[in-house]
Amino acid sequence: MDVFRTPDERFTGLPGFDFEPHYAEVAGGLRMHYLDEGEGTPVVCFHGEPTWSFLYRKMIGPLVDAGHRVICPDYAGFGRSDKPTDRSWYSYDRHVELVSELLSGLDVSEAIVVVQDWGGPIGLRWAVENADRVAGLVILNTGLFTGRVSRGFLQWRDFAERNPDLPVGFVVGGATATDLPDEVVAAYEAPFPTPESKAGAAEFPLLVPTEEAAPGADAMKRVSDELSRWDKPALVAFSDSDPVFPHPRAGQVFCDLIPGAAEQVTIEGAAHFLQEDRGERIAAAILDWERAAPE
Repeated sequence: MDVFRTPDERFTGLPGFDFEPHYAEVAGGLRMHYLDEGEGTPVVCFHGEPTWSFLYRKMIGPLVDAGHRVICPDYAGFGRSDKPTDRSWYSYDRHVELVSELLSGLDVSEAIVVVQDWGGPIGLRWAVENADRVAGLVILNTGLFTGRVSRGFLQWRDFAERNPDLPVGFVVGGATATDLPDEVVAAYEAPFPTPESKAGAAEFPLLVPTEEAAPGADAMKRVSDELSRWDKPALVAFSDSDPVFPHPRAGQVFCDLIPGAAEQVTIEGAAHFLQEDRGERIAAAILDWERAAPE
């Protein structure tokens, strides 16, 4: 298997991202990267497409200062993790298997699981399959794809299919409500210096099942079924201007599904990548939700 490993110098001097890298070997030799900051109750953050752990940088400090250990994995094909160059290698099941192997090697218990975009299908599946290690869920701008998707998503899928050399910085900048400085755009592009390094990012949109018989749809239905019996706390916080997961409807799906879900929180002035637009606001919402939870 051909694997691209992004040179370390690509990650030097990224704005607001002076965190120590950590690595683990999975799948018999593939190197996966993760951040591991602070001590205390773990918060495990699952990123989406085509982002990486850099997306959570604005949330890490406030959560660590409040007494949390924050863990942010980079999926295979993303961030500082190794990037197999064969697009057919990537699948929903494989992403779940690899991140599960990574997290099984860490001392994670009573965790708060934070998910967004593709982090929803991956992170929520990890959570329900490891419910004894999870204390609560934080669900941001995501969905479980069981055959029906929004018009906004179909437009994004069509764009990605026509542009396999994905313009990552352009994509992220186009899905935020704020204008990103050039150095932030460059940081999102840092892991992907060549077309071959973008195989995982290029394939992700095509892994979303757009019909009920498509691969992954049954697995996501099972996750949804497990969430319908989830009696632990859940915070649902969606932004007010995301065409892929329209507010408030997309978030209300989870509020209605999960017995332990609180009333949906609206993150104002944010688009799809709400962690980039309002990361500090989201961290504050998580801490407020924790404080309000019954003992």
